[in-house]
Amino acid sequence: MIRRCLILPLRNGITVCRNNSTAVAEQAESTQESNTPAKNPLDHPDYFQVHNLFTVKDLFDARVHFGHKEGSLNEFMTPYIYGSRQGHLIFDLDITAEHLRKALNFTAHIAYRGGIVCFFNRNALNAHLVEKTALECGEYAHTRFWRGGIFTNADHQFGAITRLPDLCIFLNTQNNILNQHTAVRDSAKLLIPTIGIVDSNCNPNLITYPVPGNDDTPVAIELYCKLFKAAITRGKEARMKFLQENN
Repeated sequence: MIRRCLILPLRNGITVCRNNSTAVAEQAESTQESNTPAKNPLDHPDYFQVHNLFTVKDLFDARVHFGHKEGSLNEFMTPYIYGSRQGHLIFDLDITAEHLRKALNFTAHIAYRGGIVCFFNRNALNAHLVEKTALECGEYAHTRFWRGGIFTNADHQFGAITRLPDLCIFLNTQNNILNQHTAVRDSAKLLIPTIGIVDSNCNPNLITYPVPGNDDTPVAIELYCKLFKAAITRGKEARMKFLQENN
């Protein structure tokens, strides 16, 4: 008995003999598709592999889980709280890790698109570290008093058409323990995407990508700077590779 089959060409020169059952061909084709990386970063959930930049243990070792005292809790931060210990609130680091990975992924996409990233910090203890991080990854930082109108009235203040940042990263979102950073409000007015480290006493509502966690401890700020620097670097490297391949 002669068995008839149809030779089907698939990707990478692979051929499959197809008879009455098409299971073999379909399985081979699906395997090839799953092994083919997405060329468009927007088609991939984590194109820049930011998920492997840190673990929950890294967050714990950097004391990201430490919040403020119980009496200072902002009601909008309640979903991010795991509990309290000795009167201090403790963040759920599983939730923090999920939000931080989303923020890092978005940061890498902004860098890949050639966007401008501006770091913000109002804590004098960590100002030098934030400025150094921005300098090392070729971006900008503002760690001093924020003068009103820099965003909302930029053309008038600087006397020319001014390009605003494509992303603002707030390593703390408060000017002091009570008042929110003015640039958070100004960014929201102008629809500039924001990433903010929001402590237990902060309001996350105006932040595009809120990351619940400690915004005071130097070791925590150092970890955030390291991660955002790595995400920006990965985005820029992917951009350079793309430009070289298409020129």
